[in-house]
Amino acid sequence: MTEKKQHLQYFLFSQYLADGIRITLEIILPTVIFSQFGKMDLGLMMSTGALCVSMTDGPGPVEHKRNGMLYCILFIFLMTLLTGLINTNVFLLGLLIILSSFFFTMFSVFGNRAASLGTAVLLVMVLRMDKISPPIDVLFDSLLVIAGGFWYVLFALIFFKLQPYRPAQRLLGNCLHETARFLRIKSALYNINSDIKEEYQKLVAHQVVVNEKQDELRELLFKNRQLIKEPTDTGKLLLVTFADVLDLYENIMATWYNYTLLRQRFSATGILSEISIIIQNQADEIDRIALAIQSNNFYKKQYQLLPALDKLKVKIDALEDVNNSNLVLKKILVNIRNLGERSDELMNYFKVGVLAKRNLSTDTDYAKFVSHQVINSNVFINNLGLDSAIFRHSLRMMITCIAGFIIAKLLPNAHHSYWILLTIIVIVKPGFSLTKQRNLERLFGTIAGGIIGLLIIYFIHDRTLLFGVIIFFMLVTYTFFRVNYIVTVIFMTPYIIILFNLLGVGSVNIAEERLLDTAIASILAFMGSYFLFPHWESVQLESYMVKVLQANQNYLQQLAAFFSGINNPLLEYKLVRKELYVSTANLSAAFQRMLSEPKSKQRNSQEIYEFVVLNHVLSSNIASLTASMISKVPSQYSKEVMLLVKKSIAILRKSLIQLDNNYLQEIIVPTTIHNHIDKKDKQLTEQVNFIYKVTTDIGKITEQIVKKNLPIGAL
Repeated sequence: MTEKKQHLQYFLFSQYLADGIRITLEIILPTVIFSQFGKMDLGLMMSTGALCVSMTDGPGPVEHKRNGMLYCILFIFLMTLLTGLINTNVFLLGLLIILSSFFFTMFSVFGNRAASLGTAVLLVMVLRMDKISPPIDVLFDSLLVIAGGFWYVLFALIFFKLQPYRPAQRLLGNCLHETARFLRIKSALYNINSDIKEEYQKLVAHQVVVNEKQDELRELLFKNRQLIKEPTDTGKLLLVTFADVLDLYENIMATWYNYTLLRQRFSATGILSEISIIIQNQADEIDRIALAIQSNNFYKKQYQLLPALDKLKVKIDALEDVNNSNLVLKKILVNIRNLGERSDELMNYFKVGVLAKRNLSTDTDYAKFVSHQVINSNVFINNLGLDSAIFRHSLRMMITCIAGFIIAKLLPNAHHSYWILLTIIVIVKPGFSLTKQRNLERLFGTIAGGIIGLLIIYFIHDRTLLFGVIIFFMLVTYTFFRVNYIVTVIFMTPYIIILFNLLGVGSVNIAEERLLDTAIASILAFMGSYFLFPHWESVQLESYMVKVLQANQNYLQQLAAFFSGINNPLLEYKLVRKELYVSTANLSAAFQRMLSEPKSKQRNSQEIYEFVVLNHVLSSNIASLTASMISKVPSQYSKEVMLLVKKSIAILRKSLIQLDNNYLQEIIVPTTIHNHIDKKDKQLTEQVNFIYKVTTDIGKITEQIVKKNLPIGAL
């Protein structure tokens, strides 16, 4: 299977394409149906309601989608009615923009779905602000918006009912696909021709992607009561396979070595290149399994790992072994074999009767792995202060929107000046780096899309064909809406231009006006994100660093429990592991965002990079030990090993106190529960000693950061 063919298959069976087709149909059908009776304007109003409700139709359990869409219908009805009644008075309309842009942006405190709801309400306000109608027509239009919203909800719920498992299957396949890509990047570290630093940066960046996919799938599976309590095996099989994917990812994370030293010692033997190829082949096998799950097809194992490992073992054994110099290669061999075993467990997805051999968790246990958003007035009120990033963002949105509204009213011959506000609402984000990225994507996408739209209108004059082009562009727009924003803009712009052309509005003028409005909004968004209550990542990194240190500290405590002969519940261990992955990915993502900010706003970038790397190395080595011990009978190890673990925990606690003066949590290191058994293991001692050295380096780099003239957290 070629790489291009595989990418195409992933796309064709992706949730993004499925959602794109469904959303396009739900939005366009009212317009198509009413246009057959010469009432396209009525259909457009219903499509507007469907468009707004679609914004709350994000990933997650069906009941969460349904609740979000129903609340959205209520709010967009009220906003359509209110905007239509007061838009004849520019001052009242300006006041509405001020209050609404702040209030509905603050909805972000309730999570992503609520934030999308707030954006949808602002969208319908902007779309209705320039349409002046009598009160009775305003009410009628508002009812049409409601009808469009309910149409969308009904269509979506029927679709979910007909295919209850497909979203989870697609997301599971996609999550496994990204895990395979993570493994493929890691294989490059054994390639003597690759740049270790560059590959590691890719690894850190892709770790963020894997974590996002895991969180998305965890939210869908663990909050979906239908899947957890499903009497058939399909839903439960998805749950246990996801658990296998997490175990596989832990195995990948647990393999970490000094790759520079490895190359110095073994590059001439050719063994490292063979290791890289074997890992790549295993990643390809995982990728094929992922595609089979995503496309809901059967899969038969294609790559046989053991014969390749046997050949590799012969070559490793043939090397001159001075002072156990080949021990690290043998350890890599064992880790790859373990990786193969984890990969083979994924094949259980395609077998019958495997659930009888698995212990399934209860819905109470699953609930511990997902966050539960509390929605009440206290959460909203507690965020009304400049110490809240969302409050700052809401103020920034409010000021930028009213500035855009004033400029729009001052522009001559601006028939669609609401595009300024529309663009501001879409591209202004809580952080500067995200706003900057959206800004550039919106601007370049509008230019490219405008050119495409004008060329199509120039060469194509058949109205039926143009309408077909609109449908195609809509499909691409809604398919890539959550994947690639610049692609969305490139295809959204021409479909709007072509639509206005079909409605008899000048296409060239529309393209020029849209480009001008986008440029104005981009400038306002940039100025707002830079000067108005800016949210610089360097200020926030301290909290992410603290959480990573806490997570690694908890991970070490799990290791200490194993060494003390304590058999902690597996659920507790998995919760600690999940928290570590989430906190590490959050820190990596924040660090990447900081690097896209102005140089003058970046602080301690080199030291923080070292901090990120060291904590990744630490968690990988802890995972390496815990993964190999978790299935063993608990036993007590030597005092030397326990002492090193205690020292490591103490160093992390000291670093935590340096970064957070309010950190007072007491560290409880497990005590022995059996009589002393001096179980010595040279290799184990070396591994624990390495962990101690890494924590020492973390302590040093933390101290350097704190002692900087401009420490993290300074404003």
